[in-house]
Amino acid sequence: MNFIFNIFKSVSPAPLAKVSQMTDLLHSYMPKRFNNSLQRMHRLNMKFLENPVVPKKKSPLDGKPFAKGIILRTLIKKPRKPNSANRKCVLVRLSTGKELTAYVPGEGHNLQEHQVVLCRVGRLKDVPGVKIKCVRGKFDLPHVIKESKS
Repeated sequence: MNFIFNIFKSVSPAPLAKVSQMTDLLHSYMPKRFNNSLQRMHRLNMKFLENPVVPKKKSPLDGKPFAKGIILRTLIKKPRKPNSANRKCVLVRLSTGKELTAYVPGEGHNLQEHQVVLCRVGRLKDVPGVKIKCVRGKFDLPHVIKESKS
C-alpha cells in the first residue's frame, strides 16, 4: 500500500506556466469555428429543453366543421409545379364574414354569383391558398350527375 502512495508523491503537479502553454497550443490547433459551433449546439439544446409552446394551426372555419357561404365569383386556379390542370374554385363569403377560396370537387358545376354553398375544411395540396372545399348535394351545388350508358 505504501508503494502506491510513494508513486503519487513522486508525481509533482505541473507548473502553471506549462499548463497555459499547453492550452495555448491546444487552442492554436483547434479550428476557429469550433467554439462557434459549440455555442450554436448549446442554443439548439436550450430550445428543446425549455419546451417552447408551439401555436396550434387555426382552422379556416374557426373550429367549425361546416360553414354556409355565398359565392362572389367563380375562379380557375393553376396547381403548383409538378402538376398541371385547371382546378375549379369559387370565391366565397362565409357566414362568419371571411372571404376564402373554396374548391368545387367533381366534374362540372353550374355555380354562379350569389348562389349559396356549404363549405367544409379540406385543403387542396397542390393549389396555394385553397383551404376549404364545397359540399356537393347541399344548397345550390347539386350532386355529380352520372351519364348513363344507353
